[in-house]
Order: sequence, then C-alpha cells, then structure tokens
Amino acid sequence: MRPKSISSTSEAVDDYLKTILELSGPEDGRVTSNALAERLGVRAASVTGMLQKLASQRPSLVIYEKHRGVRLSSAGRHRAWEIVRHHRLLELFLHNVLKYPWDEVHEEAERLEHFISERFEDRVAALLGDPQVDPHGHTIPQKHEKPSFADEVPLLRWPVGRPATIRSVGDRDPAALRELERLELRPNVALTVEQSNPNASVLVRIAGRDESIRLSNELASQVSVAAA
Repeated sequence: MRPKSISSTSEAVDDYLKTILELSGPEDGRVTSNALAERLGVRAASVTGMLQKLASQRPSLVIYEKHRGVRLSSAGRHRAWEIVRHHRLLELFLHNVLKYPWDEVHEEAERLEHFISERFEDRVAALLGDPQVDPHGHTIPQKHEKPSFADEVPLLRWPVGRPATIRSVGDRDPAALRELERLELRPNVALTVEQSNPNASVLVRIAGRDESIRLSNELASQVSVAAA
C-alpha cells in the first residue's frame, strides 16, 4: 500500500500530537520520526515536514531536534490530552448510548474527536456521569485534573503465577477485540498467567475457572494488567 501524505490540517495536527503522547509514554521520552511514520502510516519525509511546522508555531506544539526525535511542549501536551479525553468519551457514548459494539467505537471516535465543542464534551460527560474509563478500560482524563498514564503492565511482561486484573485492552484491532470478547477477557477480569513463551503464546486462567486459555503473543499484546 502506498504511504499517504498528511497535510497540516487541524485533524492531522491532532493526530500527530496524540500519537507523540502515546509513543512517549509516562517517561515523556523522545519519539523518533521513524516510529511516528510507522504508527501513522506516512512517509518519513512527511513526518519531518510536519514536525518542523509544529515546532515553528507559536506557541510551539513540539520540541523537535533533527536526528534526536521529538517531545511535546506544554501546549502540545495539553492539546493531546484534550483529544484523548474527546476520543474516550466518544467511545463510551457510542458504546453505552448508541449501543455500538466495542470493536466498532474506535474508528467512529477517531473521525469525531477533532470536531466536538467544549459544550458538547461537557454534556456527554454529564450524561455518562463523568465516567472514569472508556469501554476498553482506558482512563478518561478528567477536565479539571492533571492527566496521567494508567499504572498498568503489558500482559506479556506479567510474572507467571502472580494474580492480576485486566485494566485495559487495545482498541485499534477490531478482530482482536471480538476474540477477547469471545474469550471473556475484558477489563476488571481477574486472571493468572500459568505459562509464558516469549516466542509463541501465553497460557492464562480466569479466576474461578478450571480451564486455561492459550493466547497467541499477538493477542496477548493487546491486554494490559495490574496487581489483583
């Protein structure tokens, strides 16, 4: 598939800022142009051009040094978390109110997140009871609180034999979400990793059940957990 080109529209800017936030993680590490290009599905040259534009805006949205990667500025981080809040509120609205299945809400929210007003955001939040998490277990940043990343660990890195609770699952792969739902592996489900093969699969058992479930590492990579 030929890589697409991204122009400096507000939607594209939001996508860049949100992706930099996700890739930088809680450590606020620098994100390489190649990592951004791979995640966004664009040419590396397009990434470089966009980062230069974002760095030259006033206020600057990113801190960019060629060959050293990029970080969000204070203004860029604020906007990125705002878009994350929009996205996760919209996912929950689509799921709880409009009854979309959880494997369909991500794409719809991706389209809508750039365009809702603050008034609409407030009304959705009020209708949903100022929720804390979206359908996939991801924390919804609260409007008047400092946002932060959830304290969770990928299932693939969880120790064998130690009880855990699923905190969140990836929202980008509809097929994986349908399979996780079939297996009843959803947020707040307690489980234990019984075996883990870094090159193949993970064997888990849901609390209170006799039968174990073998997950491919690809599917297991969609799950994040925390101590039970």
